[in-house]
Amino acid sequence: MINIDYSILLGSLLLIIGIITTKFSSRLGMPALILFLAVGMIVGSDGLGIIYFDNATYAQLIGVLALIIILFEGGLQTRWTTVKSVLKPSLSLATLGVLITTSVVAIVVHFLFDVPWLEAFLFGSIVGSTDAAAVFAVLKGQNINPKLGATLEAESGTNDPMAMFLTLMFIELLTSKGENVLLLILSFFWQMGMGVGIGLMFGKLATMSINRINLDSSGLYPIFALAFALLTYSGTALIHASGLLAVYVAALVIGNSDLTYKTSIFRFNEGFAWMMQILMFIILGLLVFPSQLFTAEVIGKGLLIAIALIFIARPIAVYVSTIKMDFTHKEKIFLSWAGLRGAVPIVLATFPMLAGIADSQAIFNVVFFVVFTSALIQGSTILLLAGKLGLTGPIKAISAHSLELVSIGKANAEIIEYEVHKDDLLVNKKLVDIIFPSNVLINAIIRSEKLIMPSGDTCLQEGDILYILTEKTSINKLKEMFRDHEL
Repeated sequence: MINIDYSILLGSLLLIIGIITTKFSSRLGMPALILFLAVGMIVGSDGLGIIYFDNATYAQLIGVLALIIILFEGGLQTRWTTVKSVLKPSLSLATLGVLITTSVVAIVVHFLFDVPWLEAFLFGSIVGSTDAAAVFAVLKGQNINPKLGATLEAESGTNDPMAMFLTLMFIELLTSKGENVLLLILSFFWQMGMGVGIGLMFGKLATMSINRINLDSSGLYPIFALAFALLTYSGTALIHASGLLAVYVAALVIGNSDLTYKTSIFRFNEGFAWMMQILMFIILGLLVFPSQLFTAEVIGKGLLIAIALIFIARPIAVYVSTIKMDFTHKEKIFLSWAGLRGAVPIVLATFPMLAGIADSQAIFNVVFFVVFTSALIQGSTILLLAGKLGLTGPIKAISAHSLELVSIGKANAEIIEYEVHKDDLLVNKKLVDIIFPSNVLINAIIRSEKLIMPSGDTCLQEGDILYILTEKTSINKLKEMFRDHEL
């Protein structure tokens, strides 16, 4: 019988340990996911023996749920103007790139370890996609060239359908002689098309609902938005389309729209995404048994496959997928190195276990080691490589301030945050000389981390963060004023 109090105690301690490890990860220069996985392995049955966990079904459920939250948060934070400029290479990497990576890894696995072709391609498909959780976590807040960062984030947010399609196809070939392979091939186009379509629909529906339904408590808005993310995934998955792709597309629509309580929605989902990332990687760490993982056979195979993946498969995929696209040789080198593997391959590695594929536990162990190696080697050196290649941009300014109306659900008003840019017409102008729409008031100005109480003689400067109180009916007029920049 499960001791509820003991389980809650363990959960709270694991969460605290996971949060603390994020501080160590930045100081050690390695991705936090490595430490989360390590925590899971340490407290598991082969470590301290505190928790025994070997349920692949629960691990898959928690993994998928966490990926929904992480993709939703990543989509909310992504600007459409940035994604639009890299849409072609991102989609090429997410489809053709995954196919090439799968094929190259399969060839290596087949010839090096004398594995049958179908099993080799199954392994290649499992590790074929980059991971949104890993990519978002490593690039978040860093000064990587915006074009490259957007390409990697969009690729990782959209390449799950191809990896899942390939994994399911080869499982189908191994278990039923491939009678339904043609149907699976057709289903890939269904998954991609319906995933995008349903994502757009639910994104617009969520935006309209959030803005038009007056809720009694401001704390309900972030939960309301999150509920739409879960609804988007489940509604899409139930018709056998790509729920993860739909969630990412819906989040792009929501995040790039004018939202009631936008800051609260963003901050809540950022914290919740971190919690789910910690939980997911610890659970996946619990699922693996170190005594089975750190054996000569697994280490040998894992290292050789990881080397082939990092230095052969990924570079070939990048160079072929971006032919005749606007990327320099240095940028392609960086894209090759930044193809991080993470939770998605580990979650996909549970599919053969649940399907009863022979040697599925061995496949899981090798996949886990490959992911661990990829995240450790590539994840800890991405920023260093970007600096060496001269692909870093200005340090991203992350506002530590936020201001919203507590009663916004009942008041026809909103506070909008706007940063003054150097090419703004507002620069060096006094507030008294700026013609704002009616019912608009500048509440506060943050300048160099200091609060400025605005007056008519206040002269705006580059980098000023304005907090503007306005009636909702005046928002469109404000948008016209600031049409060159996003609110």
